[in-house]
Amino acid sequence: MISPSSPSRQRAVESDICIVGNGAVAKTAALGFAQAGQSVTLLCPPSPPPSAQPQADASWDVRVYALNHTANKLLSSLKVWGALDAARVAPVDAMQVHGDGAHAGGLGFDAFGAHTGTLAWIVEDRNLNQALDAALRFASNVTTVTGRAAALACGAEQAEIQLEDGSRIQSQLIVGADGADSWVRGQCDIGLDYRAYGQRAIVANFHCELPHHGAAHQWFTGEEGVVALLPLPGEMVSLVWSAPDMLAESLLAKSGRELADRLAVYAQEKLGKLTPVLPETVRAIPLRLMRPHSMVARRVALVGDAAHVVHPLAGHGMNLGFADVAELVRAVNEREPHRGMGDERVLGRYARARKEDVLLMQLATDGLERLFGTDFEPVRMARNLGLNLLDKLPGLKRRLISHALGKQ
Repeated sequence: MISPSSPSRQRAVESDICIVGNGAVAKTAALGFAQAGQSVTLLCPPSPPPSAQPQADASWDVRVYALNHTANKLLSSLKVWGALDAARVAPVDAMQVHGDGAHAGGLGFDAFGAHTGTLAWIVEDRNLNQALDAALRFASNVTTVTGRAAALACGAEQAEIQLEDGSRIQSQLIVGADGADSWVRGQCDIGLDYRAYGQRAIVANFHCELPHHGAAHQWFTGEEGVVALLPLPGEMVSLVWSAPDMLAESLLAKSGRELADRLAVYAQEKLGKLTPVLPETVRAIPLRLMRPHSMVARRVALVGDAAHVVHPLAGHGMNLGFADVAELVRAVNEREPHRGMGDERVLGRYARARKEDVLLMQLATDGLERLFGTDFEPVRMARNLGLNLLDKLPGLKRRLISHALGKQ
């Protein structure tokens, strides 16, 4: 590891690929390229002071992901899936979507009807990152550099990142996996369409009185946003409540027990009484739509939230990022012998391969948020009718669930 205090800080670190970021998508990209034989530099920002870091204890992380079959296949191929703490992973065997109002519609999916063993897996952020960190410790061709990037220059033969301390990283390809507010994307002057939803995702964990049987529940409530309760191991569920900002403020002011009581109107019938998982933790995450005008630039490829940010109502933000990684690794590995890793045509193939999947998810999540965000009664009746109609069309349901599973 090279840090800002290293005596060799002025020398350049050279590798085939430099990945900027320290989240799960960045680490997965580093492993993917390393296991394909490329040398990789993983540029991570300095860690916060020890007192500010979350403790890796037996508590349950409130940040969870619903990983689909694409994510499972990629992480399995990298020997990461088997390194997860399986006791903290919950399979999703069914999904029930509930409409709103007096004529509430409904839509149900299950693994049997989808001809698969499970629909998805609920994995904690901490569990996922610990497995990735363990795998990276055994990746001999990954060099981790800790520092803050100051400038990016992309030339005909290579790209170079200069850090604030004067050290440099030189690579054929720069991968921006540094999140929604991507520094890499900003250095490339890539345009951006932005929409703030005026909502925050309220996340917390609860014990449930009744068994959840591996079922995820989602309520489209109109003025109160979207409430999702996802199964955790044992009789626990994870809350993701996409609430309007004013409601989110009031929910954050409540204790865990008061929040559980507030959820009873939705969850009581399906899950019984909810009680907070101790220690009580409630977090809020601002929600927005971000559509960069391109996923690539000269010698640069964007992946994950750096390339697209969608509403979490479909639970596919992380899955899109893993699909980006899988496609970028494939495009680089399958390039012609005379093309470099950052070749314009190689990156163009990656961007074209991801365009449809990303656009469909952006349109679907944004469209659903707009459709279910209004309380206009004719619209409410139409959307509930649509849910009921879709529930009675098994062929269309199978196509939708197949896409959501990541099984094309």
